[in-house]
Amino acid sequence: MAEEISFIHAADLHLDSPFKGLANLPEHVLTDVRESTFAALDRLVHVAIERQVDFVLIAGDLFDNEHQTLKAQIRLRNAFTALAKQNISVYMLYGNHDHINGNKHPVTYPVNVHIFPDEIVRNFVHYKDGKPLAAIYGFSYEDRSVLDNKTSNYKRRESDIPFHIGMLHGSLASNTTHDVYAPFQISELLETGMDYWALGHIHQRDVLKSAPAIVYSGNTQGRSRKETGDKGCYHVKMSAAGVELSFLPLQAVTFKKVAVDASTCEDVFALEQHLQQTLKTAQSQTNALFHIQLTSDTTNLEQWDQEGRIEELIDLMNEAGGFATPWQYIYDYEISSLPSYDELYEGAHFSGEVLRQLDTLSIPPQLTDLYHHRRARRFLEPLDSDAESDIKEKAKQWLMHELLGGRT
Repeated sequence: MAEEISFIHAADLHLDSPFKGLANLPEHVLTDVRESTFAALDRLVHVAIERQVDFVLIAGDLFDNEHQTLKAQIRLRNAFTALAKQNISVYMLYGNHDHINGNKHPVTYPVNVHIFPDEIVRNFVHYKDGKPLAAIYGFSYEDRSVLDNKTSNYKRRESDIPFHIGMLHGSLASNTTHDVYAPFQISELLETGMDYWALGHIHQRDVLKSAPAIVYSGNTQGRSRKETGDKGCYHVKMSAAGVELSFLPLQAVTFKKVAVDASTCEDVFALEQHLQQTLKTAQSQTNALFHIQLTSDTTNLEQWDQEGRIEELIDLMNEAGGFATPWQYIYDYEISSLPSYDELYEGAHFSGEVLRQLDTLSIPPQLTDLYHHRRARRFLEPLDSDAESDIKEKAKQWLMHELLGGRT
């Protein structure tokens, strides 16, 4: 019988993620959101057992924070125990979020779990029916960052083993959208002779190359507006004939960004019907958080927004959709009904100067008094880059609308 293996490739579980910026959600919605990383873990275990895989690979950032909560550690241990009962092994490494030296109270996992213990590239051998079937290579982050290129340390060590799999929590050296850790070039991965590369760190799933397969599984649960759509893992089948990939969604809450053209809406009641139809069309099998981008070739949206009618409309829609099963909730919206003001940046006039100054302005120092207020600070979370960008964008829209009378 020809050798073949079947496994789950997952990464970036970020268990117990705090979901910053969403604290104002209704209690029942926020509870589901904060539980979603654990729900995705439960689904991972379910699909691994359902598909009777040989093992599970987890390529780093199992936890969201180096100071791992007891809840996250116990839930993960219980998940691994469920896999152990089905004779499914786990091979895992730690990444920049859950690096080894940051965890002062590590939990003991069942014997089916094999952890890469340090930053030296090592390998485990997976046996099936008493025969060595796969050599699995990798390393864990000892500290928050690994800046060295480690690819030259991945070397096939057992020539008589059919399959060789590299695990790496890192990014392409040319990546400009994420912090670059453990940088690599695709050509360097190819030189190692691995049959499959299980990558982690980048939260968007991506098949960088199909033969041999070099794959980012993405994260298992979206955590912000930047992480929209289905999130999950890959079910991988390997044989002499090649690699077969199947993506399996795991997310319990789906982040969605939806553009709504309201140009034909003559009043806010027409906008309500339009939004209702949009959400019905975008309905999914999971709970969903919507970021709505409203556009129009009129100034109606700005007027309704200034009157508070759009916010009131969304509150009414959320009262209904937020209690459905699965629920739908609009957690944010933006208005982009003004024509583009990009050309104003180049002008030697007041509007252009305002836009340029806004780009260089740092928002947090402007809010120092508010964050130091004895009562207000208890209800405020630190601004992240997404929130700061949103504030600047909304400020530009309001200022250009007021300065130019709705015309650019």
